[in-house]
Amino acid sequence: MTTTSIPSDRKIVLVSWASKGLSAAGHSAEYAELDVTHPSGVHASAEGALACHRCIDVLVNNAGVMSLAPLAALSVAEWHQIIDVNLRGVLHGIAAVLPSMQERRSGHVVTIAFTAAHRVDPTAAVYCATKYALRALSEGLHFVGAGGGPDGLVVPQGPELI
Repeated sequence: MTTTSIPSDRKIVLVSWASKGLSAAGHSAEYAELDVTHPSGVHASAEGALACHRCIDVLVNNAGVMSLAPLAALSVAEWHQIIDVNLRGVLHGIAAVLPSMQERRSGHVVTIAFTAAHRVDPTAAVYCATKYALRALSEGLHFVGAGGGPDGLVVPQGPELI
């Protein structure tokens, strides 16, 4: 894990890729390059942040892959990769941080779903399906946080909204 100084009164955020850009721009940030399809790496990254900072206030799920092909192309191996990264990767991140957030009864899981969570493109149906699933998953996190614990938020960010 690459480390820069973070004051103790600052929120701790575990983010994919965005932290690397923040550090390069001169801001205080930490990042770890990892493959979200491997739960052990995601858990190790979260455990490292917890060991160093005692808590993770926010997890931002931003990993994703997309293959452009109509369903009729039957690109089953690509479908598996899209699901493994876009959906299972998010689940691995949630599994890594949720127990500590529940223990503290505080925390946020922010998932970047893009506008694909609200529409289906003919050559990106599987990608869009994973983003729809992320919307449902984030809504499910609201039930976890209903008693004052961690909460989920889905962000429909994309080029159409800029």
